[in-house]
Amino acid sequence: MIRFAANLNILSVVDFQLRVITMKRALITGITGQDGAYLAKFLLKKGYQVFGTFRRTSTPNFWRLQEVEVFDQVNLIPADLIDSASIAEAITVAEPDEVYHLAAQSFVGASFEQPIGTGNVTGLGVTRVLEVIRLINKDIKFYQASTSELYGNGNAHPQREESSFMPQSPYSAAKLYGYWITRIYREAYDIFACNGVLFNHESPLRGLEFVTRKISNGVARIVIGMDKTLPLGNLKARRDWGYAPEYVESMWLMMQQDTPDDYVIATNEACTVQEFAEKAFEVAGLNWEKYVIVDKRFIRPLDVNYLQGDYSKAREKLGWEPKVKFDRLVEIMVKADIDRWNKWLHGERFPWDAPHYPAETRILTRSLRM
Repeated sequence: MIRFAANLNILSVVDFQLRVITMKRALITGITGQDGAYLAKFLLKKGYQVFGTFRRTSTPNFWRLQEVEVFDQVNLIPADLIDSASIAEAITVAEPDEVYHLAAQSFVGASFEQPIGTGNVTGLGVTRVLEVIRLINKDIKFYQASTSELYGNGNAHPQREESSFMPQSPYSAAKLYGYWITRIYREAYDIFACNGVLFNHESPLRGLEFVTRKISNGVARIVIGMDKTLPLGNLKARRDWGYAPEYVESMWLMMQQDTPDDYVIATNEACTVQEFAEKAFEVAGLNWEKYVIVDKRFIRPLDVNYLQGDYSKAREKLGWEPKVKFDRLVEIMVKADIDRWNKWLHGERFPWDAPHYPAETRILTRSLRM
């Protein structure tokens, strides 16, 4: 029995070593963002060893990774998209099988405030990562986080993979560059590189500058008596809103295909900002018209009127479909923010962004001058 047990121990050690050897390694740029945190959690459940890049700042921003309870399971590597050497260092350290490039200046409004920086980070940053892959290891698979903003105010509704692009912001122009440079490296250097053209996808981890989280957090603050109004910009803008934890699965599915390709990820439905606000206040048992005010300072120099995707290709080739639709998405976000504020008021402390975020009206730009 002792000898048999010893043999079992030897077998278990060998099995463990084999599993370690065959464990896939993934590098996520921008791991501290909404998608980065959810993707890290998803890949860890798939048995990946996960590495993630982050920018060193005076105030660390790891709350999302802590919120989804993976902060202690991921390997963090400092890097910056304007510094090719740090990107090369990250890829050398991580030795990834797959790179998920999510890092960017990703807020459309901020791209009008910082157009040059957005182009450098969101656009040229893609080339820097691809060029490092080309030089170090062309067998690394590459995912580029593209966006529905590429379609702008084109005439196609709904938007598909073959629909024409018409960017309406410095952000979408930079993303357009990233989209095409990804295809160029795929075709010129035979790199497995794919674009995920993801339509708007939201969650309680969404940044407070984005209108969906601005609404859910604003409703929560009104419910607990901290605010009396919710200022918004263009209420008529129509978007295809999905649930972020589901969308990160599509990223992984794209990387598991035999050949790289580009895919639209969406819900095939579109609702206005006003409808989002109406539903959010309804979840809280309030009438939106008593609280929402239109503030022209939040209206962009150019805006996209109508984005609605068609995920047919993803359904047919990836087997991917959204499960959480609009009403449920809004409910999840509003209830999460109300719950957070109530816990905060009762003295609980936990990873979270809202208590430290200034009101948008206090952030002055050319469009937000008093």
